[in-house]
Amino acid sequence: MSSQLRELYQEVLLDHYRRPRNQGALADADHSAAGNNPLCGDQVRVSLRMQDDPASGTSRVQAIAFEGAGCAISVAAASLMTEAVKGKTEAEVEELFRRFQELVTIDSGAAAPGADDPVLGKLAIFAGVREFPARVKCATLVWHTLRAALAQLPTPVSTE
Repeated sequence: MSSQLRELYQEVLLDHYRRPRNQGALADADHSAAGNNPLCGDQVRVSLRMQDDPASGTSRVQAIAFEGAGCAISVAAASLMTEAVKGKTEAEVEELFRRFQELVTIDSGAAAPGADDPVLGKLAIFAGVREFPARVKCATLVWHTLRAALAQLPTPVSTE
């Protein structure tokens, strides 16, 4: 990755950390879940409002928000994730989760999604996280919490 691209990614990450999008309580949420990363103290709650689409028989993420606190990677991941999944069906969210998980966990020598993956879009800024295994949990906590919210799991998600 070029140094210019790395700088751009760092700027996007810091922007989403300093000014997170969709942070706060979500009125009339019909799905929510909590998650925590005991290793570094990240805590998050993801709340969703789903909208059924009778024509297709699917439901979409109409609104999403997160609450909590964490490191820069965790907060930026939550902010970018909420932007990425708005308007998506559950199947599209699952595919986005799968690609994001591959992006941050597959060995960089393997064929992993990258900066040019059109499905990931801005989420590609997290490609460098795989070089720091301890930070992978910071980036993926919010995604696991989102999946728990969609499945309406009653117990909090933990990275441990």
